Amino acid sequence: MLDRDHIREIDAVLSGGQGSRDALVMQSWRRCVEQYGLDPARPSPAHIVTETRLREHREQAERLIAIARSGLEALFRQIVGQNYVLMLADAQGVTVDYFGDPRFEEDLRRAGLYLGADWSEDLAGTCGIGSCLVAGEPVTIHQTDHFDLMHTRLSCTAAPIFDASGVLAAVLDISLLRSPQPKISQSLAMNLVRTSARRIEMANLMAMTRGDWVLRFSTMPEFLDVDPEAAVALDGTGHIIGLTRGAQQALAPDGGPVLGERLDSLMELSVDDLPELMRGRPTEDRLIRLRDGQAMFGHAIAPQRGPLPRSAPAPELPAALRNFGGEDPAIRRLLVQAARLAPTGIPLLIRGETGTGKERLARAIHDCQPGSRPFVTVNCAALSGADRTLLAETADGLRLVEGARGGTLVFDNLGDLPPELQGRLLRLLSEVETQAFGSGSAGRVRLISTTRQDLAEAVEQGRFREDLFFRLAGATLTVAPLRLRQDFDWLLDRLLRQRTHGRADSYRLSPAARAQLKSRPWPGNVRELMNLLDVAVALAEAPVIDLPDLPPAPMPEGHAGPATEESLEAILAACGWNMSCAARRLGVDRSTILRRARRLGLVQPPRR
Repeated sequence: MLDRDHIREIDAVLSGGQGSRDALVMQSWRRCVEQYGLDPARPSPAHIVTETRLREHREQAERLIAIARSGLEALFRQIVGQNYVLMLADAQGVTVDYFGDPRFEEDLRRAGLYLGADWSEDLAGTCGIGSCLVAGEPVTIHQTDHFDLMHTRLSCTAAPIFDASGVLAAVLDISLLRSPQPKISQSLAMNLVRTSARRIEMANLMAMTRGDWVLRFSTMPEFLDVDPEAAVALDGTGHIIGLTRGAQQALAPDGGPVLGERLDSLMELSVDDLPELMRGRPTEDRLIRLRDGQAMFGHAIAPQRGPLPRSAPAPELPAALRNFGGEDPAIRRLLVQAARLAPTGIPLLIRGETGTGKERLARAIHDCQPGSRPFVTVNCAALSGADRTLLAETADGLRLVEGARGGTLVFDNLGDLPPELQGRLLRLLSEVETQAFGSGSAGRVRLISTTRQDLAEAVEQGRFREDLFFRLAGATLTVAPLRLRQDFDWLLDRLLRQRTHGRADSYRLSPAARAQLKSRPWPGNVRELMNLLDVAVALAEAPVIDLPDLPPAPMPEGHAGPATEESLEAILAACGWNMSCAARRLGVDRSTILRRARRLGLVQPPRR
């Protein structure tokens, strides 16, 4: 009878009824039927992944497991006498760590309260872990809140764990095989998972940013030094490079940006004030104020390698360059170099694989200078037939340059310029230089070239003129391929917002889809990612883009992928030194990666 009542209640909610459940539960029920195609009348057993898959998931989460382990052990000691089970699930909903009473192991395994259980919402229906992953907030799914009839005895309370970039990375869950009514009986469980998730985020941030300033803050001075509510990590310029979820909620409760913002734009405080907040003063004296006037108490922790140098702070990027990349050290160095070169007249050569954004970087460098100035592009790979007159006839070439005078002239795909046209281009540049001499900066033309090839090597092999190379490559900027970029999540979210016009309620990626995209080799780089997202948005039937909405990864015939040993260290760095992730990107076994790393003497650098 109770089963029929449960099914009727779900049907009533799907028919538009208000129901008596939490809004989060009713939204999940609708997703279960409308998006996942689940049937409440068909109970399904717990989904336990294979040993191979469990090993892969644990390898992916090995760093988080290590950071969370001591806190989870302490938490389990608090609840061990109350028949609770403690589970840590990854962003795909698979339980990668587990604490439970071994006396009830068989019952727990059957119920899915066990290591290797897959609690993703599209598979298990409304549940603590899966619904927490979708909602991104703490939830209690109590007994008949569950969608699947197999789970209606359980009571599950879960809280999300966000990484230092603000991405949902895991879920901490406390569950009971059987629990007393009513739902409010799980208030203690909710407080425990919230507190533990916050502490895990704090430990992760501290481990990731040992070489940076960290500002921890709290509304109550008594807990500031021992159990603060929130924290941010800062670079030498005062920009926020890492944060906990509590910091996001305190500094931008409306969901606005925090990562990448300057500290003094969010608080009445700058990076230069941090030494005053170190643990040498009474806690109650370390008062700080948010921009909205709220008072809090701060505790600053200096970089472990000594105080930040104040003589040469990292420059703030021009607006035109800020949106080219996220928190990736290599991209940051590239953009700092580009910012310093932008106001000069030095000819630039931008190198990078197909689709990495070379022309976009050229445009950003051009836009660093004020005013409306011409931006002219010549595709060297397409210079054939009638187009050759641009270089064959001096008058035609000069007219081309005249159109770019006072602005930027880009030679796209310079390495594809036919040998017979390289000399003509050199002569044209000499003529332009002669005519521009003495005309002032307003009459000059900024030269930027892009290439997929190693032109220095082409010069050595006689395929490219040495004198033309040195004329156009005054400075070289190299754009990293997508597979090596550590800001993949930032780039993915930004491109998706562009394709959905920035609407927060539009499309987003499921954790499984995000993980799958991060494991691809991306031979077409950012351009391939942009095309894929266009297809995924067009195919998606629901706001959540999931695995079936993703087109298969294309692999052009003869493309060997990034499997060279020379790139292994860079790929490991981009994967956070996770061997399984690197193996997927290279299309080899994890054991192969381990052997190559040992043979090359590659060792993970100390965590900052």
